Amino acid sequence: MAQFFQIHPENPQPRLIKQAVSIIRQSGLMIYPTDSSYALGCQIGDKGAMERIRHIRRLDDSHNFTLVCRDLSEISHYAKIGNQEYRLLKSLTPGPYTFISKATKQVPRRLQHPKRKTIGIRVPDNEIAKALLTELGEPIMSTTLILPGDEMPLTDPYEMRQVLDHEVDLIIDGGYCGFEATTVVTVIDDIPEVLRAGKGETSMFES
Repeated sequence: MAQFFQIHPENPQPRLIKQAVSIIRQSGLMIYPTDSSYALGCQIGDKGAMERIRHIRRLDDSHNFTLVCRDLSEISHYAKIGNQEYRLLKSLTPGPYTFISKATKQVPRRLQHPKRKTIGIRVPDNEIAKALLTELGEPIMSTTLILPGDEMPLTDPYEMRQVLDHEVDLIIDGGYCGFEATTVVTVIDDIPEVLRAGKGETSMFES
């Protein structure tokens, strides 16, 4: 049975943030809010929690997991970012964007795309997510909370509790945070390419 924390979306309670991170560090799987939608998240090296995410979402091996990071300096530890890409990321973070990049050796292989050796990275503009990342001191391995057969992510924490109470360890109710997925941009090649248009503005990528 999952724990259920109601955390203030603008002024997250430090005590609850500490408790949430403690759950994550004990192989916990959580549902938490971001600046685009609610997401499933766990510690970066936790194989068991990752398999639970795969089970909940019915994901295959080709799924690109995302590392949700505190800032650009943390991103550069896990993704190969050149000067041009760095300027792009600096202009768009924090925000509702996921960037697909070549992974560094710091990223466990099972998190990378099996053929392309890529990883999704992002810096969310959400106070609860920021507080969790600061307390944890490392990225959160994450994927959007969208269930098999659904077209949109779950938005109501009480519905999440009904559906996933026995599948996760923690549900954070951070209020309404939207239901639109991030805009996904690949920054592997010289010219960034939008792979999925979502909440983030895309006009700057149009020629």
